[in-house]
Formats: sequence, C-alpha cells, structure tokens
Amino acid sequence: MPEQDLGGARLEVSGKAGSDVADRDGARDVADLDATRLVHRARDGDPQAWQGLVDKYGRLIWSITRDFKLVESDAADVFQTTWMRLVEHINRIEHADRVGSWLASTARNECLRSLSARKRLVLADEEDSFDRPGPLDPEIDEALLAAERAAVVRKAMTQLPRRWQRLMEMLMADPPASYVEISDELGLPVGSIGPTRGRCLARLRVLLEAS
Repeated sequence: MPEQDLGGARLEVSGKAGSDVADRDGARDVADLDATRLVHRARDGDPQAWQGLVDKYGRLIWSITRDFKLVESDAADVFQTTWMRLVEHINRIEHADRVGSWLASTARNECLRSLSARKRLVLADEEDSFDRPGPLDPEIDEALLAAERAAVVRKAMTQLPRRWQRLMEMLMADPPASYVEISDELGLPVGSIGPTRGRCLARLRVLLEAS
C-alpha cells in the first residue's frame, strides 16, 4: 500500500479509511475538552490538543487583527507569532483556563508592535544632526525584539518539511484555505490535515526551545 513520509509521520495515500476514522474520533474527543485540559495535553506534546487550541481560538486571533485593520501580510505575521508565543510559553502559563485571554492579549500586543513598526518613519529637517547619538527609544527596542523573535520563528519554520511549511502558510492565510483546497494542493487526506497541523506546532515548539 503506497505511503508518504511527512516529517516522520507516515500517512497512507490509499486504504486510509481506518486512520481517517481514528482522526475524526480523536478530533471529537479533543473538541469535548475544556481549555485547561487542552493546554495540559498540549504541554505534553499532544498534536490533537494543539489542533483543538487552534480550532478553539484561531478565529479570535484573526478577529483581533481585523479590529486593528492590519494589512493581510501583517495580520498573517501576527497570527503566526501569537501561536509561536504560546508554543514558547505554554509551560509557564499559570491559569490554563484563561489561555483564551492570554492569546487575545498577546495578539493585541503583536498588533500594536506591527502598527508601531509600520509607522516608524523618522523625518528630519535640515538642522538635525546625524553625527551624534540620540536618546534610546524604548519603542524601538521593542520593535527590534519583536523583529528578532519573528526572525527566530521564520528560521524554525524553514526547518520543517516543505509540505508542512506550505500547510502552515495556507492555514495562516486570511481567510484560511479550506481543508478541501489544502487537500487538493498538497495531496493530503482531509482527515489528516488537522492532526498534521498539530504535529507542526509541536515540532516548532521543539525547534524554538532548542534555538
């Protein structure tokens, strides 16, 4: 029976009814979990739990980027960075039941950083001198840190299999590509897309912790 190797996870191309049923059963089990149990299972590296968190709060993050009227590329960066912040900090979240509020707050902060970076255009008149240091601007420090974090995330993304990278790009588009569109482009069974996304997030967490 032909198979495809996807970053260490082997997915059957044909005769996959059994695995699809298992994926759907697992997705239903995860959908019944509250935020606390999703966070605890995600901490343990459960891909289905990561999928459950994205399903539960993904629309919330997109809605926040729309509230800030970000352009599409910046909104996608905020969406991606917000999830990467959760990947980085999930072990330090004290109140797992408030992970939705944590994600919302993080998304808003990332939106503000994105807007600040967009607006940071310095205009100087003829009397300004550039040969002396100016006062350190805390906002610039924040922007530099945000840019560094984004660079780390992008570098980690490049270490994923190319198909996983494309999957994440399609899921993070605004609006996200449908599972049917992803299945057609990547040749993945629809039932395996959610679990694969969870494995992507779990793998990114490992890469970011190692960086």
